[in-house]
Parts: sequence; structure tokens; C-alpha cells
Amino acid sequence: MTTVTNGSGAGTVSASGTERILHRLKSCQRLPSLGSVNSALRELLNAEQRYTSQIAEVIRRDPSLTARLLRLVNSVYYGLTAPINGIEEAVFYLGVRQIRQLAMVTPIVEDFQRLAGDTPFPWRGFWQHCIGTAILTREVIGSFQAMSDEADYVAGLLHDVGKIVMASAFPEEFQEVQNRQEATQENLRQIERAVLGMDHAELGALYVEQHSLPPVLVEAVRWHHEPEQAVHHGPIVAAVQIADLLCRQAAIGHSGNQLGISQEDWMNASGWDLLFTRQSETEKSIARANLKRSLDRLPSLLEGLV
Repeated sequence: MTTVTNGSGAGTVSASGTERILHRLKSCQRLPSLGSVNSALRELLNAEQRYTSQIAEVIRRDPSLTARLLRLVNSVYYGLTAPINGIEEAVFYLGVRQIRQLAMVTPIVEDFQRLAGDTPFPWRGFWQHCIGTAILTREVIGSFQAMSDEADYVAGLLHDVGKIVMASAFPEEFQEVQNRQEATQENLRQIERAVLGMDHAELGALYVEQHSLPPVLVEAVRWHHEPEQAVHHGPIVAAVQIADLLCRQAAIGHSGNQLGISQEDWMNASGWDLLFTRQSETEKSIARANLKRSLDRLPSLLEGLV
């Protein structure tokens, strides 16, 4: 029987099994938001001259984005003494960067939920994990380089898309994975390979590849557990790995992986060596301390977002 190595590099999948998975993925609906994330708002936010009234007008066309905007600005995260009910005032308080991220999160999370359907799973906690990873990915990258776009944030947001795809395209296998994980406390990816023949990282990469997403996102999804395997976008993939592990170690949301992450696991992640090749241990320690501080306000921020 012909076999092919799966993307994790830790097992084989039969050629017929891969064909079955690819065939099922073709019937799995595309996430519209991934092709164009609120293009009108994105263009306006990227324009040299931005006016609060113009941004507010674009937001006003999307009831879901409006509701999320007001919920976020009135959350504990911002600690305002009086509630804000107007969109323009909310835009003023949040700022362009936060609104840009909110504009990406809103349609993607809603599409995620539609894709996952009614499959039993703590999805709200999962969305919080994904958004938390996105926020911390930007924090990690920002500690040593400035980003000109939102690729790092979206990479963090999408890193676990394979779990959603599994729930959508292979609901029975997805449920079996969850049941076995609760019963045995085995490594999640090993269970996924045993049940489906492929883990969520490779499954997610095949999905986003199939829909022609940028290579940086494909690599982030495929290699976020092993960033040293990334060929072209190692720093971003490494940042996603570190952010993901930190969210899991701090119990931010619910990643779907029952095994806990220790402080040692996070601090010794391979991504640190990829990102901080020339920095001293002192500089690494400072970066880790800054990330830990970013965690303090993250739960209240996520309550406003999800």
C-alpha cells in the first residue's frame, strides 16, 4: 500500500486515506471572511486620512460588528465610568488598531461558528483561545520587529482552524477524538492521527491551501507546533507557537487539548530559539516577562470580544 508522510512528520497516511480526506474537504464550505475581511473598513482604516465619522459609518452597516464594538468598549478591559452607546465615541476610545483587529475577528469567528455547526464542543472558549493567541502573537512579534500588515494576527487567529474543519467535515471522528482524549489523557495529535489518519495541523493546512490563502497562513497552521519546520515564515510561525503555548499554560479559553502546559514547556519552546537567535538570555527573560504582563488584561478583553 502506498503511503505518504503527513504534515506533522510523525506518521504516515495511506494515499487512499489522503484522497478521502481531500475529497471531504472539497465539500467543506469556504470561510468567506478569509478571502475578504471587511474590505471597505480595512481600506478606510489603512487610508492616510481617517475620520471617526467615516469609520463609524462603515461599522454601522454591520449590526454584528456594531454590537461587538460596543460590548468591547464597555467591557471591564476599558474600565469606563459611564457606558458608551454611540459608535463614533466607541471608535474614538478603541483606536484604529483595535478596530482593525475587531473587524477581522467578527466575520471570521462567525464563519467559524457556522462551519462548526452544532458539533458538541465548548466553542466560545475555543474562540477566546484563538483570539488570545492572535493578540499574543502580535505581542511576541512586536518585541523584535514591526509588522506592516496583519499577517501575524491572522496567523494566530487561524492556527487551530484544523479543529473546526475536523468538526465540520468529520464530525464523528472529531467526537471520537474528544471522547478518547477525556478517557485516556493521551496527546491530542496522536489521537487525531490514530482516529482520522491526520492531525488538526495538517488538516487545517490542507484546508487553507485548498482555498488559496497566503503561504504565511498555510505555514502557521501546518507548523505551529513545530515552527522549526517552517521554510519561509519561521518568525511568525514561532510567534504563534509561543502565543498558543502561553494561552494554554494560562488557561486562556479552551484550545481543545486536555493536556496541560507547564511553565517549563512554554519557556523552553523551540520558537524562542528561532526568534531570539542573537539575543541574550536576559533579553529573552524580559520578553517573557512582558508577555506575562500582557496576560493580566487579556481575559477581560476576550469577554468583550466573544
